Amino acid sequence: MTDRPYWVYILRCADGSLYTGITTDVERRTGQHNAGTGAKYTRSHRPVEPVYRELCPDKSAALRRERAIKALTHGEKLALIGEKPK
Repeated sequence: MTDRPYWVYILRCADGSLYTGITTDVERRTGQHNAGTGAKYTRSHRPVEPVYRELCPDKSAALRRERAIKALTHGEKLALIGEKPK
């Protein structure tokens, strides 16, 4: 059985904070976050919008990449999504 591709994504929350997660469907997962059925963090930071997505070959690779992105500073994350730190 072959693992299906996963996406690592970054959401910008209403307060400007960034949330990183993984999914097989970024649009569906964004809808869940905005409906309040996603992660606990995004429930109190809605609405959210996707600002970055990166395709990974499988769940294991996506989890590793998510961990690496979460270890970045806010400024490094802004650079990753193509924005200049303020």
